Amino acid sequence: MQMRGYPKEEMPRERFLQDGPRSLSNQELLALLLRTGTKEESVLQLSSRLIKSFEGLRLLKEASVEEMTGIKGIGEAKAIQILASVELGRRIQKLNDPDRYVIRSPEDGANYCMEEMRFLTQEHFVCLYLNTKNQVLHKTTVFIGSLNASIVHPREVFKEAFRRSAASIICLHNHPSGDPSPSREDIEVTKRLVECGKIIGIEVLDHIIIGEHKYVSLKEKGYL
Repeated sequence: MQMRGYPKEEMPRERFLQDGPRSLSNQELLALLLRTGTKEESVLQLSSRLIKSFEGLRLLKEASVEEMTGIKGIGEAKAIQILASVELGRRIQKLNDPDRYVIRSPEDGANYCMEEMRFLTQEHFVCLYLNTKNQVLHKTTVFIGSLNASIVHPREVFKEAFRRSAASIICLHNHPSGDPSPSREDIEVTKRLVECGKIIGIEVLDHIIIGEHKYVSLKEKGYL
């Protein structure tokens, strides 16, 4: 990797080997993926411009190949390499073994889904189905869209519970605004599901609202 004007000891590759990947900035990590710059600018300058073009990593991770190649200096090969790395990171993030992940607290439930859900631009209503040891048997997105009691039908929520022989359920949904404060609809949906769970014999343990690096447990708030 040639980076004009940078001492060898300050180059991302050398710092990666010496101090580890956590010592590198987003710009430097992206430069390692890009590997080369252009005739007009170094790879670090190119990576910096790429990040600025997408206003940071949040939009960059959702970019298409076409959007990437619209940036001067980014060809199809570089675009594919970056997006493949993003997808690999996303899959690694999901590698928690669902048969072994035990949820003992609202924080455990929030942590299980936080990184996947906090970036979503629409509301996703997700259910975790647990066995008698509070281990996650299965996770599924029940619906996407604004939370509404008429849309979140108990039938859809509990259907999978029967299929998986689940003992209990934890519901989660995200607020794209980043503020996890519960709305009236959130509370109404929760109470409806809890009542249905009592009748059916499958307990709804919690409803967790995911925000930007923070969450609200409706159980802790006293709504369950």
